[in-house]
Amino acid sequence: MKTKRQTKILELIKKNDIETQEELLAHLVKDGFAVTQATVSRDIREMKLTKIATAGGKQKYAVLNETSDDMSEKFVRVLRDGYVSMDMAQNILVIKTVSGMAGAVCASIDAMHIHEIVGSIAGDDTIMCAIRTTEDTVAIMKRLRKIVEQ
Repeated sequence: MKTKRQTKILELIKKNDIETQEELLAHLVKDGFAVTQATVSRDIREMKLTKIATAGGKQKYAVLNETSDDMSEKFVRVLRDGYVSMDMAQNILVIKTVSGMAGAVCASIDAMHIHEIVGSIAGDDTIMCAIRTTEDTVAIMKRLRKIVEQ
């Protein structure tokens, strides 16, 4: 039952902008799952779901596509260690890094599997990411700042 429920949770958060545990609980109950808020909370923690900003300024649950906890932490560390600044030009995100670190930081960002990023390219100390929309660019900048400032 747990596997079916967690599979349904993934399906729901991909199809809907679910902002709270209560909203997720309501969707699950509507789809025939007998769950409590405590169960939903535990599932969110086990599945390592996170909240990301939407274009409208709200937040929604999303999956961090990570291969393992160790790799995820390594990617975050590389991002933090190499990051200098970022700016945007409409739907292009430009990230400045410590000299020689752009490739590693770019690989870390790529490993996050951020679906709004269409592609990225790294030089020595600069990364350019093509992003689907200007609104997505703003949301991704907020998300990356949150990671770097933790």
